[in-house]
Amino acid sequence: MGTHRAIDEVDLDVCPGQFIAILGHNGSGKSTLAKHMNAILIPTEGTMWVDGKNTSDPEELWNVRQTAGMVFQNPDNQIIGTVVEEDVGFGPENLGVPSEEIWQRVEKSLSAVGMIEYRHHSPNKLSGGQKQRVAIAGVVAMKPKCIVLDEPTAMLDPNGRKEVLRTVQELRKREHITVILITHYMEEVIDADQVIVMDQGHVVMQGTPREIFSQIDLLKKYRLDVPQVTMLAHELRKRGLPVPEGVLRKEELVEILCQLR
Repeated sequence: MGTHRAIDEVDLDVCPGQFIAILGHNGSGKSTLAKHMNAILIPTEGTMWVDGKNTSDPEELWNVRQTAGMVFQNPDNQIIGTVVEEDVGFGPENLGVPSEEIWQRVEKSLSAVGMIEYRHHSPNKLSGGQKQRVAIAGVVAMKPKCIVLDEPTAMLDPNGRKEVLRTVQELRKREHITVILITHYMEEVIDADQVIVMDQGHVVMQGTPREIFSQIDLLKKYRLDVPQVTMLAHELRKRGLPVPEGVLRKEELVEILCQLR
């Protein structure tokens, strides 16, 4: 019986401050790739570099994890404190940050994700979206250069998903943090600088959101959907209307249709 590589010949370059989205069906290798970025897993062949550090070097382990923070699918697996502010301060405390600076970081991180008013609350009393924002604040408090989000909205309702993504985008712009988002929700990637599509451990598509979502038949081959508005534009085009492929937003389609009158 042959072996199957979870990640095979993946070669990616991510620049500081970029928003990179990684798409793929279940089992495509996207979450495995995410775990390599934080040295939870290390490659059996090849090299993963994080800010110039080789993740396979045991002496660089904590530097790698300080540089690339992970936010997982289920915030309950990541929140360990009984009070929100204590949970956010846990990471910096482990890094040996002085107490006074820890509380400054806690306050700044909770403010950044819009959760400062909940600092004395128990995480158990929060909604799913609020818990995920606390988890993000806990990572931000460690001052990473990159945040890797592994399907962070999979367990949230649509409002919770929007809340978390808006938080991440605002953080990226304000702090110039590199964001790598692993997801299977197509609407979440339309603001990405680059979209990477994985299938069976390989990178099978790479480009801007518009370039990727212009290839609907190819995405379907990899068992992926497209944003609803993109599909609507595609169907209108098939019926003879001069609508371009790769429409990403409702406002964009409305403007195009209004110009046809």
